Amino acid sequence: MSFSPARRRFLHDSALAAIASPALLRTDPALGAARRAQTRIFFDARRSAGTLERTLFGSFLEHLGRAVYDGIYQPGSPLADAQGFRTDVLAAVRRLGVPLVRYPGGSFVSQYNWEDGIGPPAQRPRTLNLAWNTIETNRFGTDEFLAWCQAAHTAPYLAVNLGTGSILAAAALVEYCNRPVGTHWSDLRRRNGHATPYGVHYWGLGNELFGPWEIGHMDGAAYGRKAADAAQAMRRVDRSIYLIACGSSDPALPDYLQWDREALERCYHEVDAVSLHCYLGDTRAQTGGSTEKYLALNLQLDRQIRDKLAVCEYVRTRLGARKRLALALDEWNVWDYGRTPSNGRGQLAPHLLEQDYTLADALVAGSMLNTLMRHAARIKIGCLAQLVNALAPITTDAHGLFLQSIYYPYRWALEYAGGASVALLIETPSYRVPELPLVPYIDAAATYDATNGRRTLFALNRDLTAARQIEIVWESAAPQRLRAAYVLTGTDLNAANSFAAPRRVHPQKLNEPVSRAGRTWVELPPASYAVIQWD
Repeated sequence: MSFSPARRRFLHDSALAAIASPALLRTDPALGAARRAQTRIFFDARRSAGTLERTLFGSFLEHLGRAVYDGIYQPGSPLADAQGFRTDVLAAVRRLGVPLVRYPGGSFVSQYNWEDGIGPPAQRPRTLNLAWNTIETNRFGTDEFLAWCQAAHTAPYLAVNLGTGSILAAAALVEYCNRPVGTHWSDLRRRNGHATPYGVHYWGLGNELFGPWEIGHMDGAAYGRKAADAAQAMRRVDRSIYLIACGSSDPALPDYLQWDREALERCYHEVDAVSLHCYLGDTRAQTGGSTEKYLALNLQLDRQIRDKLAVCEYVRTRLGARKRLALALDEWNVWDYGRTPSNGRGQLAPHLLEQDYTLADALVAGSMLNTLMRHAARIKIGCLAQLVNALAPITTDAHGLFLQSIYYPYRWALEYAGGASVALLIETPSYRVPELPLVPYIDAAATYDATNGRRTLFALNRDLTAARQIEIVWESAAPQRLRAAYVLTGTDLNAANSFAAPRRVHPQKLNEPVSRAGRTWVELPPASYAVIQWD
């Protein structure tokens, strides 16, 4: 591909001072003092960073607190339908267009016997949820979840129990869900009132079994052997399924990444993807109380993704494998550890992990979405954890729901991102915070949809006090018309929505960008996250 004169000047001037995968980023600490200095973004729609799968913007439901009971499912409520599904939540999920939902956990799955959640409801056992110390009625199980997915117009992603569960139990669940007729488990599904197989495509092989907090915790080699055996058994039931192995996610653990290597050396050939979980929070342990650092934490996620992919490539090369594993970031969100109760104390559907999300949290959620989009070449599944009540964009009570601040960047990704991720060239001032590389004031991701010509820019301004000017240089054909321009910002980074004030944090119209001669200028307010789309 030939380079335009503008790009040649940029490459010469910047000398590729730093790389923020896959975007090329020039940062100069001397520019940090010039707080109004302009950011320049070179947008070439031909420079693809990977196809953007819709499953990148999935979500997650676990039997945790009120995520299921009183969240999506509340029989007897005036807001519920005949199946017990909350109709207001269903409507909100349909409006979002959530493409994929992971279930039933999470740490819950590592002690879950899926047979407890099928058959006549009156005959299902009440059990103790060991992960969260709550009572589980098992009134909502596999059949109810798959019916809810159909009602919500979303695809299911089922996790099997490889903690305390057996390989045969995992294969039996695939048989129950996907075999048409003529076997023990498929015939049991039909007797339970579901004649048509569900055809579940996405399957997770356990959850966080690298972690000492997880029931059934094991070392990487033991997990790799069990995952390989389970994968082989499950594929003998249905060869078309897509399998996601557990990956380690806590850099503080002594065997971080080594666990992945040992596991993948034993199950690489049997799986399609490996998982990564990431929660960022404005806690003193992560940020030292610095908002400037909090808004830069997605750079840690960028690093974790690169490290995980490096392990995958090492194992691929060592095994002589041709296929490249995808990455499933199937739990990600903002979470202030310790500020939200996590012990249910033996109650039924208690309020656990119900965080009041602030404007600052929404900006960080937007930055994490930027990271997902930048890595679209390898990340094919992403799950915002979770969907309702527990660490969620939607909060319910007996009378209705309200939308948390993090709902809006998530909605923008679902509504406006499409086609392919674009590898942007970004020239921007930067600042320093402890334990992170140079932090660019502007964090951006972009997509281009060749089917309709739409170009979309998602941009975070980390500057807490000053607006930042952005000049966009269109290196392929310039867009013809502005389609949408919204921004999430405000003077109080601690502002949060509630039932009493549901629109305290809400999108605003962004001042319309100015375009001429193949360039566009836009101003981002301080501490803001914006989406701009052109036809």
